[in-house]
Amino acid sequence: MLPNMNKMLKQAKDMQDKMSKIKEELGNMEIEGKSGGGMVKAVVNGNKDMISIEIKDEVLTEEKDFIEDLIVSAVNQALQNASEESEKKMSSVTGGMLGNMKIPGLS
Repeated sequence: MLPNMNKMLKQAKDMQDKMSKIKEELGNMEIEGKSGGGMVKAVVNGNKDMISIEIKDEVLTEEKDFIEDLIVSAVNQALQNASEESEKKMSSVTGGMLGNMKIPGLS
């Protein structure tokens, strides 16, 4: 029974190492979200940290509420795209074993 336990521990360690590598890769990715036909662009990394926001000059003549809505929409789209990318990468490591289970620090 001990050899099987050692094998399981090694597999768990290998998966943990792969997940750490993917988390690092996600941190280096730049994922966009756009709204208003590209008038506002938000960029986040795969860890869902905001990197930048770009607002075209012509948007700045619009009403404040409209601009805020465009920003929120672009950021939400970028975060959704980052979530999808993260799930795709994690699934490649786990083979879908974890299903929709949330992993602390990766969700």
